[in-house]
Amino acid sequence: MPQSNKKAFPLRLDPALYEMVERLAGTELRSVNAEIEILLREALGRRGIRIEPAKPVRRGRPPKDKGET
Repeated sequence: MPQSNKKAFPLRLDPALYEMVERLAGTELRSVNAEIEILLREALGRRGIRIEPAKPVRRGRPPKDKGET
């Protein structure tokens, strides 16, 4: 499986804040991690900072070479 090029780091949150983010993520059918990323992008956007979304990781079987049968 291809490795993601996303930066991993520990994050400490107030339990009540985490619970609210977790609830919001559940209603949006996202993971808590994805929800935090969305919220950060929205907050930066409100401050005029735009970040291009990362290219999605390609999944599945690689394309066949034309020489293969």
